[in-house]
Amino acid sequence: MEPQVLEREAQSAIEGASTAAELDDVRVRYLGRKSELKQALRAVRDRETGMALNALRERLEKAITTRRRELEEAELEQLFAQEGLDVTLPGDPIPRGRLHLLTQIRREIEDIFVGLGYEVWDGDEVTAVWHSFDALTTDPGHPSRSPSDTFYLDDDTVLRPHTSSDQIRAMESRQPPLYLIAPGRCYRRDTPDATHSPTFLQFECLAVDRGITLADLQGTVLHFFRALFGPEREVRMRTSFFPFTEPSVEFDVTCFLCGGTGCAVCKHSGWIEMGGAGVVDPGVFENIGYDPEEWSGFAFGLGIERIAMLRHGLPDLRAFWENDLRVLAQF
Repeated sequence: MEPQVLEREAQSAIEGASTAAELDDVRVRYLGRKSELKQALRAVRDRETGMALNALRERLEKAITTRRRELEEAELEQLFAQEGLDVTLPGDPIPRGRLHLLTQIRREIEDIFVGLGYEVWDGDEVTAVWHSFDALTTDPGHPSRSPSDTFYLDDDTVLRPHTSSDQIRAMESRQPPLYLIAPGRCYRRDTPDATHSPTFLQFECLAVDRGITLADLQGTVLHFFRALFGPEREVRMRTSFFPFTEPSVEFDVTCFLCGGTGCAVCKHSGWIEMGGAGVVDPGVFENIGYDPEEWSGFAFGLGIERIAMLRHGLPDLRAFWENDLRVLAQF
């Protein structure tokens, strides 16, 4: 068969193939090992004929490749039409993670105090007995020193039972004036239940300067709770005792659910107990080398889980650590 006739016949067959399988049959018929073109190439004896037949082979291969691409695109469009899939539609959104509720509240607390000019102190979870008890003038027989209450690593080292130890580290490292908060994880030998956990988050606030009084403490606490729970909140203080403050107080805030009229959350008292505070005991200053005649200060601490439970009405603090996305995704 003349090359021109063979090419016309092959091109017609290629264009007439309606499926990939038919196109493969055409390829074998015109380019396979037993095809007329292949046999002619094997019998070539002169350069011009060989160049012409090789050029024909290349044109047919290119035509087959082009036709195969057309058939594949047509098959894909047909598949999309049958399945009703619109590839121009936006894909399903990928769920994004978010900060844990306790992390959210911790950052909110930090922002409140940074706005007041305080710094955030990142303390150590493993600390010395000196920083946790001795420097804080805690009596040797105080129950908090007991191994049944505190995790001891050895006779002189404990897992931080409260963030008050970070106050001592901070005061040892610098001179007044000093304004800081120390948030962090603490450890106690508590049996887990709805309101207790052996691991919990706490933050401590410390201010040391000349002329600080209990009124400064009350004003700071009031500002903090109004920023956290709303501008209508009021704070009251009740006399208490802590080894490292004198005078010592406990503070309550008006219930942010009922506004002080009384409800189940505040036990119908109108007030919610929040934490302990006081003016820093002069003995603490003496232990770390501050002159108590020149410097005074206040300190108070709160549990971050307690804030989260009260503000969001959660009945069980174990929900914070169980990683149940049905709970966490609400925040």
